Amino acid sequence: MTHPHAGPGTTEADSPLTPLDGLRTQITAHLGEAARAWLAVALDEAAARSGGHGPISAWELRLAEAGRRCGTDHADAVRVLILHAAHAGPDALTRVYRQGTAAERRAVLHALPHLVAGPDALSLVEDALRTNDTRLVAAAVGPYAARHLDAHNWRHAVLKCLFTGVPVDAVADLQHRAQADTELARMLDDYAAERTAAGRPVPEDLHRVLALTAPEAKES
Repeated sequence: MTHPHAGPGTTEADSPLTPLDGLRTQITAHLGEAARAWLAVALDEAAARSGGHGPISAWELRLAEAGRRCGTDHADAVRVLILHAAHAGPDALTRVYRQGTAAERRAVLHALPHLVAGPDALSLVEDALRTNDTRLVAAAVGPYAARHLDAHNWRHAVLKCLFTGVPVDAVADLQHRAQADTELARMLDDYAAERTAAGRPVPEDLHRVLALTAPEAKES
């Protein structure tokens, strides 16, 4: 889940592929003493699922504090660690997503491949893909979507990235899923034709994905 060469606005949670057992070590190495202590308590609370405050547990409240306590650069990753420590299932993840800020929703999306084995949380991915928040869209097309979105919705997710300017590098398993997908190729051709007819440039990423739809395509 680190993105060591990320640009401005990206965080340690922007790529959900690094094992979580190494994420805490990476994060704590960049935190000050007070932030490390706060994170240790937050993770302990999450693991114990203790400290209820009405319908909201203490660990859920910690999600809202992550940016203030650990800094915005590390907040996404910290929230993923908390969700993982709490063993948050689909119901808890849905509650956090529905009630949370955009940053908290993004963390839920990054956490999905680590916490939900089946398609039970697809509604969260689908909701994020309906937004125009590019960081939510980028988080939504990660490994969980690659595993569980059906072909129709996955194709539209790829088009959504092109519409909103989200780099297709964010789309997990793009090469495998795009290969020999003639329907995706048709959709891309149609979109390119619409752009050209309107006198608008065709995104470079469109040509890249179109090349991947060939039966024997290999990403360069």
